[in-house]
Amino acid sequence: MNPDVLIVGGGVMGCACAHRLASSGLRVTLLERALPGAESSAAAAGILGAQSEVSAAGPFLELCLASRQLFPDYVRELEAISGIAIGYESSGVLEVALDPAEGRLAVGRLQWMLDRGLRVEILDRAEALRLEPALAPTLVGASYYPDDHQVDPERLARALATAASRLGCTFMSGVQALGVLREGERVVGLETDRGRLSAGAVLIAGGAWSSRLQGLPPLRTTLKPVAGQIVQLESRPAFFRHIVYGFKGYIVPRRDGRILLGSTLEDRGFDKAVTCDGVHQITGMGMAMVPNLRHARLSQTWSGLRPASGDNLPLLGPSSLPGLFFATGHYRNGILLTPITATVIEALLRGDSPALEIGPFAP
Repeated sequence: MNPDVLIVGGGVMGCACAHRLASSGLRVTLLERALPGAESSAAAAGILGAQSEVSAAGPFLELCLASRQLFPDYVRELEAISGIAIGYESSGVLEVALDPAEGRLAVGRLQWMLDRGLRVEILDRAEALRLEPALAPTLVGASYYPDDHQVDPERLARALATAASRLGCTFMSGVQALGVLREGERVVGLETDRGRLSAGAVLIAGGAWSSRLQGLPPLRTTLKPVAGQIVQLESRPAFFRHIVYGFKGYIVPRRDGRILLGSTLEDRGFDKAVTCDGVHQITGMGMAMVPNLRHARLSQTWSGLRPASGDNLPLLGPSSLPGLFFATGHYRNGILLTPITATVIEALLRGDSPALEIGPFAP
């Protein structure tokens, strides 16, 4: 029997949608050319930065806020089904200004948050150092976002794949989707390197690789990979708790002593190389904000490919072709937007209207 939905892509977006669709009783088959969750999903830092990552009020902010609000219950649900601890931590984000120019930029970001009624605390140097003594003592000040939290993306990806599988989703790993199949103007399946697969609907959630599929309709905007390098350090015991966000990068401390520093923004196609220059930039940024990082042990480096759209908004919802849906182009906010994306896709595939306005994200 053909599935109700074929999903292209086994990252957090594909697996989250598979989990939610399977939980609502739909028959789901997911295609992944490699190992589910092994590409950009596992390479992310896991900041749930609805405030620290978003630059202005508007529909995208509302999408991010809605997703952030879902996370605590979402984590409990996934952990109960999968048995995998996701590493959700309510650590908060400190956005640090290292000089007066950065301080002025930080203050300029705050007004729309206050107008929206979002929690943010403006800290002077002394207040910032009381909250996080590991910060550089010469900083000018900081903005504290207590509601921006974190998860471990690799654990999240594992939990989503496990939960989807336990709810009946079929995984086809090592299968390359080549293009969409049409009957007239309706999409009815996929052409793959293993042959043709038919389904009631097709969901494209292949991240930066989505635009490589043949037979797609014209899209709202372009979609391309943007490489981001990350450096992982280790310090035991951990000597600071909050995520530290600056104008040149971020630092994410894990409870177990791992510390993630990132990240570069590199337009170099599908090249995922870690470079000497990238590592130099990232570690320099980190030590400028938290000087004692110079004593931490360098344990690992990696690079991932973020799916970036031309207008920096995700492609989310039905396409111009009946039967074809998109959940990709989330760029730097893919982990944050996982639960709301799955919720929206579930509503659409069941023929319901999403609770949130998604018009600005139409593919």
